[in-house]
Amino acid sequence: MAERIATIASRVGLHARPAAIFAEAAGNEDLEVTIAREGEPAEDALDAASILSLMGLGAEHGTKVVLRAEGDGAESVLETLAAILETDHDA
Repeated sequence: MAERIATIASRVGLHARPAAIFAEAAGNEDLEVTIAREGEPAEDALDAASILSLMGLGAEHGTKVVLRAEGDGAESVLETLAAILETDHDA
């Protein structure tokens, strides 16, 4: 399983707009991607394509999250998704 840590860059955290952008990108991938706050068990990870799960994550600016996916191209998918989280969509 591929894993990538990303830091939430949007100034107000993973709220509606950044969450929607990220959820749409995750949903467009052929792989199932999960997201969890750093330090949480992998089995508690949430569906990265669900905007409700993302909003419920409570990730604020500077929060580190772990993205996970399994399958062909997982590393590339996680890099792309991490770049979305590491962009300040509130700028």
